[in-house]
Amino acid sequence: MNHLQTADYIVFFIYFIAISAYGYYIYHKKKSKDISSKDFFLAEGSLTWWAIGASLIASNISAEHFIGMSGSGFALGLAIASYEWMAAATLIIVAIFIIPVYLKNKIFTMPQFLATRYNDKVSTVMAVFWLLVYVFVNLTSIIYLGALAISSISNISFEWCIVGLSIFSMIVTLGGMKVIGYTDVIQVLVLIIGGLVTTYLALTLLSNEYGFGDDIFAGLSVLRKEAPTHFHMIFKSSDQYYDKLPGISVLIGGMLINNLAYWGCNQYIVQRALGADLNTARKGILFAAFLKLLVPVIAVLPGIVMFVLHNKGLFQAEMSSEGVLKPDHAYPTLMNLLPPGLKGVAFAALTAAIVASLAGKANSISTIFSLDIYKKFFNKEASDRKMVNVGRWAVAISMTIAAIVTPALKSLDQAYQFIQEYVGFISPGVLAIFLLGFFWKRTTAAAAMTGALITIPLSTVLKFLPVWTNGAFPDLPFFNRMEIDFVVIVLLMVGISLLKPQTLANEKAIEVDTKMFKFSTSFAIGSILIMGILTALYTVFW
Repeated sequence: MNHLQTADYIVFFIYFIAISAYGYYIYHKKKSKDISSKDFFLAEGSLTWWAIGASLIASNISAEHFIGMSGSGFALGLAIASYEWMAAATLIIVAIFIIPVYLKNKIFTMPQFLATRYNDKVSTVMAVFWLLVYVFVNLTSIIYLGALAISSISNISFEWCIVGLSIFSMIVTLGGMKVIGYTDVIQVLVLIIGGLVTTYLALTLLSNEYGFGDDIFAGLSVLRKEAPTHFHMIFKSSDQYYDKLPGISVLIGGMLINNLAYWGCNQYIVQRALGADLNTARKGILFAAFLKLLVPVIAVLPGIVMFVLHNKGLFQAEMSSEGVLKPDHAYPTLMNLLPPGLKGVAFAALTAAIVASLAGKANSISTIFSLDIYKKFFNKEASDRKMVNVGRWAVAISMTIAAIVTPALKSLDQAYQFIQEYVGFISPGVLAIFLLGFFWKRTTAAAAMTGALITIPLSTVLKFLPVWTNGAFPDLPFFNRMEIDFVVIVLLMVGISLLKPQTLANEKAIEVDTKMFKFSTSFAIGSILIMGILTALYTVFW
C-alpha cells in the first residue's frame, strides 16, 4: 500500500529527533565564543576522518541513487555500478594528487583557486555559473526526485514533500559545516541500514518466489541465473545500452573525466576535506572510497531483482504508467512491499540521503556566495559574524528558489542517466581548467576563460550534430563526447597559452612540489585493498 502506517511514522520520528538533537548538541559543544566564518563554512580542523568520509558519501548519495540507479539497474543491470566503483578508484587519485594542492595553497573554495591561479574574471564567471547550476540543477533535481519518491511510498502530497524536505534541509544547513559533517555520520548510517533492509527484502522475496524460502544467497543465485545479461560491467558495441556505458570508456575514458571533475573540482564535495589537515583528509576520502564499494548493493541490486520479478509477471501495473514501462518505479514499488516499521526504516534512509545531499549543496552555495561574491564585491570589510549571517540567508533564499522551481521538472524520466549526461556538458571544461592550472605553469587566464566558455557550446554541438546533419555525423555515446570535448578543450588551452611568450607567461602559478604527493603506509595499504577489490569485481563481472 502506498502509505505509511503508525509504526513507520514512529521510526521516522525517532530518526528526525535523533538528527535534530545530535545536530543541536554538536552545534553547542563545538561552538566557539567568537563566530568564525571559516569555522562555519569549513568546520576548520574539527571534522574527524570518519566524519569527512561519511559526509562525502552523504552529500553524494541522494534520491537519484535510490530511485534513478535502481531504475538503471532494472533497465541495463550491474554495469551502472561503474559510476560507484570507479568513483572509489577516482577518490584515491583525488586524495593523492588533488587535495594536497588545495591544502598546501590554503584554498577554501573552487572560485578562490581560480582567482589565485588565474584571475578574478575567471573566478567570478565560474562562481556565478556554479551558483546557478547548484541552485537550478542540483538542488531542484534532488528535491524533485526526493519528493517524487516520498510521495509515491506515503500519503504525503508531492507539494508537501517539497516543503518538508526544504525546511528540514535548511535547519540542518544553518548550523554550519560542523553540524552537517557530524549529523552526516548518522545520515549515512541510517541510509546504509535502510538500504540493506530493502535489498534483503528484495532478495528474500525473490528466493521465496522460486521456492527457496528466506535465503538471500539462494536469491542471489536465482538473480544470476534469471538475468545473466544484467551481470556484465563492460558492454560491447553491439549491446543495447552501449550508448549509455560505452565499453572501456567506463574505466579510462569519459567516466574518469566525469569522476575527476565531480570528486576533485566540485565545491560541495571537496569542501568536506578543505578544513582538515592532509592526513585526516586522506583518511576520510579513503573511508568514502570503501563506502562507495557498498552503494551498488543497496541501489543497483534491488532494481535487478525487480527486473526478474517483472519478467515473471509480477508488479506489471506498479512498474507502468499509462501503459509505458517505467524503470524508475522499481525502488518505490519495492519499498511499498516492506512491512510496517521496516518501511519506516527505508523511508528514513531515503529522507536521510535527500536531506544530507541538500544540506551539503546548500552549504556550498552559501560558501561560494559569501566568500567569492559578497565579500569580494559588496562588503570587503565584512566581519565574521556578518559573513555567517549572509551565508545563512544564502541558504534560506537558495533553498526557497529551488523549492519554487522544482515542480517544473515533472517531465524527467530515467533520471540518473539524464542528470549524468547533462552534467557531462560542463565536466570536461572544468576538469581541463583545473588540471592544467594544477600541473602546467604556463596555462594562462585567457586559456582558462576560453575553456570555461566553450565547454557547453562544444558539448551541445557534439550531441545534436547527428540531428543537424541528418545522420551524416555518428550519434556518439555521451561518455565518448566527453572525451572529445576534453581533448579539444585541452588542446585549445595549450595552444592559447603557448601563444604567450614564456617570459610573459602566467606568474600566478600555485605551489606544487613532489613532497606534497607522498602518503602514509596505512593509506597505501587501504588503496591497494580497494584496487584489489575493484580488480576482482571487474574480473568476475566483465
